[in-house]
Amino acid sequence: MTVTPRKAALIFFAFAFTYFLSALLRAVTATLAPVFSTELGLRAADLGLLAGAYFLGFASLQLPLGRALDRFGPRRTLLALLSAAVLGCGAFALAPGLGALAAARVLMGAGVAACLMAPLTLYRRILTPAAQLRANSWMLMTGSLGMLASTLPVQWLLPHTGWRGLFWLVAVLLAVGMAIIVVLVPADQTAATRAADTKTRYRDIARHPMFLRMAPLGFFLYGGMIAVQSLWAGPWLTRVAGQSAQMAAQGLFAINLAMLLAFLSWGVLMPRLVQRGYDAARLMTWGVPLALLLLLVNVMLGAGATALNWAAWCVACTFVSVSQPAVGAAFPSAQAGRALSAFNLVIFSGVFCVQWGIGLLIDALQGAGLVESDAFRVAFAVLCLCCTLSYLWFLHHRPAANP
Repeated sequence: MTVTPRKAALIFFAFAFTYFLSALLRAVTATLAPVFSTELGLRAADLGLLAGAYFLGFASLQLPLGRALDRFGPRRTLLALLSAAVLGCGAFALAPGLGALAAARVLMGAGVAACLMAPLTLYRRILTPAAQLRANSWMLMTGSLGMLASTLPVQWLLPHTGWRGLFWLVAVLLAVGMAIIVVLVPADQTAATRAADTKTRYRDIARHPMFLRMAPLGFFLYGGMIAVQSLWAGPWLTRVAGQSAQMAAQGLFAINLAMLLAFLSWGVLMPRLVQRGYDAARLMTWGVPLALLLLLVNVMLGAGATALNWAAWCVACTFVSVSQPAVGAAFPSAQAGRALSAFNLVIFSGVFCVQWGIGLLIDALQGAGLVESDAFRVAFAVLCLCCTLSYLWFLHHRPAANP
């Protein structure tokens, strides 16, 4: 199926609207962390569990999602799941305590599990390779815009809506997004989806050389970046750097604005870089060490690591974002949904493990006698070590023909 540029732009808008909301839901816990700590008495591990529950629901859907995308098509799959996201937002707004909040976050995460994979699967079928790279980067830019909206705009809304009213508002907007998809996204081509290669198993996808090479960096560095951006940057700014909740919200706004601009730039530059021979592996080989160095610097700075330092680290981590389209391109289009969803499972399993793991480690270190700021620094040093080992794995599994 081919589409005109105008039709492609309308399809992009429809998908981008719901992906914007899914990214807002993903990151909003960082802004609301002080509210939850004060109102509900949540500790660091509780906040990590609450934020990570979203990613647990998200990750649990990735493997069945991949099969559904290849069999039923992106449009039907996305609409079915978004209805669960609407219910999840309503349940969160009504939840009385941590257990109910975490369960609602799981439902939310499951409901938005297709918000990026559905468009990427469809783009693989209707766009040229160069246009796919641009669309992938600009979808991530839209996600950064959603995370940007989760900072200062949410802070401004809270006095008027409260955090419960905020989630009712998102539920309504998700329903509007579903209506936009019905109108603008073409119906799935059932004949084409039935012709998809159904013999390929996830075991075969996981054994693919490209998948094996990218997976550890996807888990620790890509997943770690999202974990910090969507949760731990906020507590670092308040508990380590000593900033107020308002200052931390401004810092998170700056971080997400930097990410938005980074992905906008990637969308413009990627087709040109590919034409000049800079493939995903080459970009990651040269770009990932910068991210590792900046993370180490932030750990060493401690209280001196402000939002600008974390923004620089998050931007450097965008080099690993090219791993996702690279994995998708390594498989036939009939297997795109499964390949992309399997790699997404790796990334968001990493987000869940890093988010909760950092919280558990901080609490354990404080229990062992470390002051809170030092506990944060040690926890992030452990993340830095894991990311470094993942990069060494990436280098070691370089194909012989790779430059």
